[in-house]
Amino acid sequence: MVVKLKMIKIFKEKKIKNGYATLELLFYIAFFIVLSLVVIDAMIVMAKSFKETAIQAELVQSGSIMERMSREIRGAYSIDGTSTSTDLKLTTKDGAGVTGTVEFSLVGTDLRFLENGTLVGNLNTPNIAITSISFTPITTARGKAVGILLGIKSNNDILNRVVDFNDTLVLRGSYQL
Repeated sequence: MVVKLKMIKIFKEKKIKNGYATLELLFYIAFFIVLSLVVIDAMIVMAKSFKETAIQAELVQSGSIMERMSREIRGAYSIDGTSTSTDLKLTTKDGAGVTGTVEFSLVGTDLRFLENGTLVGNLNTPNIAITSISFTPITTARGKAVGILLGIKSNNDILNRVVDFNDTLVLRGSYQL
C-alpha cells in the first residue's frame, strides 16, 4: 500500500510539473508577442520619421531655386515686354558690356531656365514640382523690380503640402540714384 501511495504521489507531482511547463511556455510566448509588437511599432515610427525628414530636406533644398532666380534678376537691366505672370524675360549685360537675355518659364511642373534663348535646364529637381509661380513687374521712377511668388511641393509627399516662397528683387542694372 505504501508503494502504491508513493506511485500516486510521484504521478501527481509529474502532472503538476507538466502544468507549470505549459503555463511557462504560454507566458514566454505572450511576452515574445508583446515585445515583437513594440519593436515593430518602433520600426514603423522610425520609417515614417525618416520619410518626413527626407521630404523636409527636399523642400529646404528647393530654396536654391529662389536663390538662383534672385541672383539673375539682381544682375538684370530691364524686363522684356513679352514677360507674363508665369514667364519672366530679362535683359542682362556681362562684364564686357555684351547684352544678353535670361528667361524663366513654367512648363508643366518644371521651372525652366534659358540663357540667350538656349535651355540651360530645369531649376527644380525631379522630386520637386512647381505648383505655382507668379512674376510681378514693378516700375518706379528710380528703377525696376520683380515680385516673385513661388509654390513648390515634393512628389514624395502623400499629404501634398505646398511650401510658398515670396521675394521682391530690385534689378540693380536699372537702379538710378
